[in-house]
Amino acid sequence: MSDFAERVAAQRAILLRTAHQMLRNKAWAEDAVSETLVAALEKPGAFAAGAGLRTWLVAILKHKIVDQIRHHTRECQVDAGDDAAGDVDGSGAPLASAFAAASAGIDPQERLSRLQFITELDQCLQRLPRQQERAFVLRNRMEKDTSEICDELGVTASHLYVMLHRANRRLRASFQKANHGFR
Repeated sequence: MSDFAERVAAQRAILLRTAHQMLRNKAWAEDAVSETLVAALEKPGAFAAGAGLRTWLVAILKHKIVDQIRHHTRECQVDAGDDAAGDVDGSGAPLASAFAAASAGIDPQERLSRLQFITELDQCLQRLPRQQERAFVLRNRMEKDTSEICDELGVTASHLYVMLHRANRRLRASFQKANHGFR
Protein backbone atom coordinates (compact mmCIF):
# COMPACT_ATOMS: atom_id res chain seq x y z
CA MET A 1 0.00 0.00 0.00
CA SER A 2 1.38 3.40 -0.93
CA ASP A 3 2.03 6.13 1.61
CA PHE A 4 -0.86 8.16 0.16
CA ALA A 5 -3.28 5.22 0.42
CA GLU A 6 -2.24 4.62 4.04
CA ARG A 7 -2.79 8.29 4.92
CA VAL A 8 -6.22 8.21 3.25
CA ALA A 9 -7.17 4.98 5.04
CA ALA A 10 -6.10 6.50 8.36
CA GLN A 11 -8.82 9.13 7.96
CA ARG A 12 -11.61 6.55 7.73
CA ALA A 13 -12.70 6.79 11.38
CA ILE A 14 -13.12 10.58 11.34
CA LEU A 15 -14.94 10.41 8.02
CA LEU A 16 -17.27 7.75 9.39
CA ARG A 17 -18.07 9.86 12.47
CA THR A 18 -18.76 12.87 10.26
CA ALA A 19 -20.98 10.91 7.88
CA HIS A 20 -22.92 9.26 10.69
CA GLN A 21 -23.43 12.61 12.39
CA MET A 22 -24.94 14.04 9.21
CA LEU A 23 -26.88 11.00 7.99
CA ARG A 24 -27.85 9.33 11.28
CA ASN A 25 -27.87 6.00 9.53
CA LYS A 26 -24.94 3.62 9.95
CA ALA A 27 -25.35 1.84 6.60
CA TRP A 28 -25.68 5.10 4.66
CA ALA A 29 -22.65 6.52 6.46
CA GLU A 30 -20.58 3.42 5.63
CA ASP A 31 -21.60 3.70 1.97
CA ALA A 32 -20.73 7.40 1.80
CA VAL A 33 -17.32 6.85 3.42
CA SER A 34 -16.52 3.87 1.17
CA GLU A 35 -17.39 5.91 -1.90
CA THR A 36 -15.27 8.79 -0.59
CA LEU A 37 -12.23 6.57 -0.06
CA VAL A 38 -12.62 4.97 -3.49
CA ALA A 39 -12.93 8.38 -5.15
CA ALA A 40 -9.84 9.67 -3.35
CA LEU A 41 -7.77 6.62 -4.18
CA GLU A 42 -8.86 6.60 -7.83
CA LYS A 43 -7.64 10.17 -8.35
CA PRO A 44 -4.74 10.88 -5.99
CA GLY A 45 -3.54 13.57 -8.41
CA ALA A 46 -6.60 15.67 -7.54
CA PHE A 47 -5.21 16.18 -4.02
CA ALA A 48 -3.30 19.45 -3.81
CA ALA A 49 -0.34 18.90 -1.50
CA GLY A 50 -0.82 22.38 0.01
CA ALA A 51 -4.32 21.48 1.21
CA GLY A 52 -5.01 19.35 4.24
CA LEU A 53 -5.79 15.72 3.45
CA ARG A 54 -8.67 15.61 5.92
CA THR A 55 -10.17 18.81 4.49
CA TRP A 56 -9.99 17.38 0.98
CA LEU A 57 -11.55 14.09 2.05
CA VAL A 58 -14.35 15.82 3.97
CA ALA A 59 -15.12 17.89 0.87
CA ILE A 60 -15.45 14.68 -1.15
CA LEU A 61 -17.51 13.14 1.66
CA LYS A 62 -19.99 16.02 1.61
CA HIS A 63 -20.73 15.30 -2.04
CA LYS A 64 -21.11 11.59 -1.32
CA ILE A 65 -23.51 12.38 1.54
CA VAL A 66 -25.65 14.46 -0.81
CA ASP A 67 -25.57 11.53 -3.25
CA GLN A 68 -26.77 9.19 -0.47
CA ILE A 69 -29.61 11.53 0.45
CA ARG A 70 -30.62 11.89 -3.19
CA HIS A 71 -30.55 8.13 -3.66
CA HIS A 72 -32.65 7.45 -0.58
CA THR A 73 -34.95 10.39 -1.30
CA ARG A 74 -35.80 8.82 -4.65
CA GLU A 75 -36.53 5.54 -2.84
CA CYS A 76 -38.81 7.40 -0.42
CA GLN A 77 -40.65 9.04 -3.30
CA VAL A 78 -41.34 5.64 -4.83
CA ASP A 79 -42.42 4.25 -1.44
CA ALA A 80 -44.63 7.28 -0.79
CA GLY A 81 -46.91 6.13 -3.59
CA ASP A 82 -47.43 2.87 -1.71
CA ASP A 83 -47.79 4.36 1.78
CA ALA A 84 -49.28 7.82 2.04
CA ALA A 85 -48.57 7.89 5.77
CA GLY A 86 -44.84 8.26 5.15
CA ASP A 87 -41.91 6.10 6.11
CA VAL A 88 -40.46 7.69 9.23
CA ASP A 89 -40.36 4.77 11.60
CA GLY A 90 -38.14 6.13 14.31
CA SER A 91 -35.21 4.00 13.18
CA GLY A 92 -32.86 6.97 13.35
CA ALA A 93 -32.89 7.53 9.60
CA PRO A 94 -32.75 11.12 8.38
CA LEU A 95 -35.94 12.90 7.48
CA ALA A 96 -35.47 12.04 3.82
CA SER A 97 -39.14 11.37 3.25
CA ALA A 98 -39.99 14.84 4.51
CA PHE A 99 -37.37 16.30 2.22
CA ALA A 100 -38.70 14.35 -0.76
CA ALA A 101 -42.27 15.44 -0.17
CA ALA A 102 -41.37 19.04 0.61
CA SER A 103 -39.03 19.62 -2.30
CA ALA A 104 -40.74 18.09 -5.32
CA GLY A 105 -40.78 20.59 -8.20
CA ILE A 106 -38.68 23.22 -6.38
CA ASP A 107 -35.65 24.98 -7.83
CA PRO A 108 -32.24 23.58 -6.82
CA GLN A 109 -31.31 26.50 -4.53
CA GLU A 110 -34.55 26.11 -2.57
CA ARG A 111 -34.00 22.32 -2.42
CA LEU A 112 -30.55 22.92 -0.94
CA SER A 113 -31.96 25.34 1.65
CA ARG A 114 -34.59 22.81 2.63
CA LEU A 115 -32.04 20.02 2.76
CA GLN A 116 -29.88 22.12 5.08
CA PHE A 117 -32.90 22.85 7.29
CA ILE A 118 -33.89 19.18 7.42
CA THR A 119 -30.31 18.17 8.21
CA GLU A 120 -30.20 20.73 11.03
CA LEU A 121 -33.60 19.56 12.31
CA ASP A 122 -32.44 15.96 12.29
CA GLN A 123 -29.29 16.89 14.22
CA CYS A 124 -31.37 18.83 16.76
CA LEU A 125 -33.75 15.89 17.13
CA GLN A 126 -30.81 13.57 17.79
CA ARG A 127 -29.79 15.79 20.74
CA LEU A 128 -33.18 15.32 22.41
CA PRO A 129 -33.69 12.60 24.99
CA ARG A 130 -34.82 9.46 23.14
CA GLN A 131 -38.38 9.50 24.52
CA GLN A 132 -38.88 13.18 23.55
CA GLU A 133 -37.50 12.53 20.08
CA ARG A 134 -39.89 9.61 19.56
CA ALA A 135 -42.86 11.66 20.83
CA PHE A 136 -41.99 14.54 18.49
CA VAL A 137 -41.54 12.27 15.45
CA LEU A 138 -44.71 10.31 16.15
CA ARG A 139 -46.76 13.49 16.52
CA ASN A 140 -45.23 15.74 13.86
CA ARG A 141 -43.91 13.39 11.19
CA MET A 142 -46.13 10.37 11.49
CA GLU A 143 -49.14 12.47 12.56
CA LYS A 144 -50.34 9.90 15.08
CA ASP A 145 -53.02 10.88 17.54
CA THR A 146 -52.49 11.18 21.27
CA SER A 147 -53.88 7.76 22.21
CA GLU A 148 -51.68 5.95 19.65
CA ILE A 149 -48.56 7.77 20.85
CA CYS A 150 -49.39 7.11 24.50
CA ASP A 151 -49.88 3.42 23.77
CA GLU A 152 -46.64 3.17 21.82
CA LEU A 153 -44.55 5.07 24.40
CA GLY A 154 -46.35 3.74 27.47
CA VAL A 155 -47.13 7.18 28.90
CA THR A 156 -50.22 9.11 29.94
CA ALA A 157 -51.64 11.93 27.83
CA SER A 158 -50.51 14.57 30.32
CA HIS A 159 -46.97 13.12 30.33
CA LEU A 160 -47.00 13.14 26.51
CA TYR A 161 -47.94 16.83 26.46
CA VAL A 162 -45.09 17.61 28.87
CA MET A 163 -42.64 15.67 26.67
CA LEU A 164 -43.83 17.45 23.51
CA HIS A 165 -43.60 20.83 25.23
CA ARG A 166 -40.05 20.09 26.37
CA ALA A 167 -39.06 18.76 22.94
CA ASN A 168 -40.43 21.89 21.24
CA ARG A 169 -38.66 24.14 23.74
CA ARG A 170 -35.34 22.32 23.25
CA LEU A 171 -35.66 22.35 19.46
CA ARG A 172 -36.46 26.08 19.50
CA ALA A 173 -33.41 26.77 21.69
CA SER A 174 -31.21 24.61 19.47
CA PHE A 175 -32.30 26.47 16.34
CA GLN A 176 -31.85 29.86 17.99
CA LYS A 177 -28.38 28.82 19.13
CA ALA A 178 -27.56 27.83 15.55
CA ASN A 179 -28.64 31.37 14.53
CA HIS A 180 -31.57 30.24 12.43
CA GLY A 181 -33.96 32.66 14.09
CA PHE A 182 -36.48 29.83 14.47
CA ARG A 183 -39.47 30.80 16.63
